[in-house]
Order: sequence, then structure tokens, then C-alpha cells
Amino acid sequence: MIEPLLIATTRVATCSQQSQLTNASGFFFERDGRLYLVTSRHVVCDEPKRHFPDRIELELHINADNIAECTGFSIPLYRDGRGIWRQGRDHSGEVDVAVIEIDRCALPASAVYRAFTPAHLARPSDLVEIGASVLLVGFPLGFYDTLHRLPVARQAVIASSFGLRFQGEGYFLTDARTHRGTSGAPVVMRITDPARIAGDLPWMVLGVHGSRLDMSTRDTDLDEALGLNCAWYADILLSLTEN
Repeated sequence: MIEPLLIATTRVATCSQQSQLTNASGFFFERDGRLYLVTSRHVVCDEPKRHFPDRIELELHINADNIAECTGFSIPLYRDGRGIWRQGRDHSGEVDVAVIEIDRCALPASAVYRAFTPAHLARPSDLVEIGASVLLVGFPLGFYDTLHRLPVARQAVIASSFGLRFQGEGYFLTDARTHRGTSGAPVVMRITDPARIAGDLPWMVLGVHGSRLDMSTRDTDLDEALGLNCAWYADILLSLTEN
């Protein structure tokens, strides 16, 4: 049995023509019969770093009896010169989350994956305490199980008051060891209430991992990195996936 959480997450490679640029993480989200890829906005377009891929490539499992059997699935990022992804803003500025609708008809008929839904998103009534244990599931530095083509999970804890926008921004903090390539990973917590379990994916999506945080005043010889990260609140997905 393959844990459904592992096939709800996918490796994302950004490309420019035939050259691969970077590795990142993403996950599937389904709403009203439509399927989306969720990742960080800076994965598909990052002006400060002059990162402008023209397509992304996902890795899809295509055999339920042999999880090691995969195929690449390419998604152009532009149509008629315009980006196809959706991104959000709030009163503090841009939210570093992007969603891309996936044409189900273009997927391999035997594609094996799971998708989160709005029922998996954290609700205002959910109790998520500071210090609560969560997972970040993704591909740090492009590392993963290269035989079975599956991601890895990193343990993290909630490091700021969940539900309060840290410093007024649209994210909360996690305390975890993260690396490049984790951008776009889902930040999830196990659902313990049987009434909340949705199918075979009993995980609540709290956020989308964005980036590591650090202090510009940190003395790199004397001080370790903070080890803190920003995770953008997952409820932005409701706005980005409206018809």
C-alpha cells in the first residue's frame, strides 16, 4: 500500500525550452470537478531572481500495481503570451502561491494520484496550537526515492500563532529544517476526528511552504540560521480556484 499523501504530492521541474532550471514541489487540489496543481508562485515566475521558465514538468505515477512506473507530464506556462497560472494578492501584497489548472483529458488514462479538496483545508474552528506537529512533504534539493519516485516528509512544528497573520502577512511560521526544492510543498496535519476524514486522505492542509526566513543582521560566523519558514495560509486556494 502506498500512502495516499505521497501521491498527492508531485515533483515539479521548471524548464526553459529544453533546459531544466530548478526543482520544486507541488500538490494536487480538486474542486468542482476541476483539477489543479498548487505550488509557490516564485516557482513559475520570480522577477528578482530573473527566473522565467516557459513550462513545468510533473512526474506522474501510471501503474497502481507498480508504483515505480512513471511518466513526465509537461505543462506550458504561457498561452498567447500570458501566464496561465493564477496568483493571489491581499492587503499586504502578493501571496506566494500559484495554481495551474490541469486538463484531465490530457492526463494518462492510468494516472495514479490523490488530490486534496476544500474539505481538507483548515477551518477557523480547527484547533491548531503553537508547537503542534506538522509535516512538509516534498523534494528538498531534488532529493526523493528515485526507485519508487516518491517524496520525503520533514517534521515541523507551528512556530507562530496559527490564524494570526505573522507581521500582517498572509503566512504563519514553521520551525523545520528545509532546503531549496521544498517550495510549494503542502504543510499538513493528521486529521484525528473520524467525521473529518475525507476518503483515504486523512490530512488537513494548513498551508503552502514558501521560503526560509533569516535575519539580515545575523553574523554568519557566530549565529546559526533561524531555521524558521513561512507557510502561506491554504485558504487562499478557495479564491484561486473559483470558476
